[in-house]
Amino acid sequence: MLKLIVLAVIVFVAVVLVLASTKPDTFRVERSASIKAPPEKIFSILNDLQQWKGWSAWEKMDPAMKKTFGGPASGTGASYEWQGNNKVGHGRMEITESTPPSRLVIRLDFFKPMEAHNLAEFTLRPNGEYTDVNWAMHGPSPFMSKVFQVFVSMDKMVGKDFEDSLAGLKTIAEK
Repeated sequence: MLKLIVLAVIVFVAVVLVLASTKPDTFRVERSASIKAPPEKIFSILNDLQQWKGWSAWEKMDPAMKKTFGGPASGTGASYEWQGNNKVGHGRMEITESTPPSRLVIRLDFFKPMEAHNLAEFTLRPNGEYTDVNWAMHGPSPFMSKVFQVFVSMDKMVGKDFEDSLAGLKTIAEK
């Protein structure tokens, strides 16, 4: 009986490793929202990392999160480091490109619970009295990440938080 259990475990691990090896080397999560506000207003909210507390879903996951802001108040070089509970972990983001009022690029460095280095991009396009806001996060998928993705989709894991955050951004920007 013990031999069958050991064999089953070995087969399970082998199947997981084979499935992980078929996962792509990169990932991308993307969500969009249409907000009834000019791009300039929305961009100013995104470009100031201290304003994220008003709309980011992650801020609500840990209201006691420790935050440190660095660099300029907004725009290229502005940074935000956080240390929080298991849901938000420990990480840092820095604006690397700020092109008002249409594009913002942020380098995201996660340290805990898993180390990862990704980019987030916000693109704003006027559409009549609305602005179409697109938020994408992408980065490499190292092998351990691929193993994790056998069980959980990055899109499902993070996509809902993007949607909740964009809904919060919409509420604030439309005031």
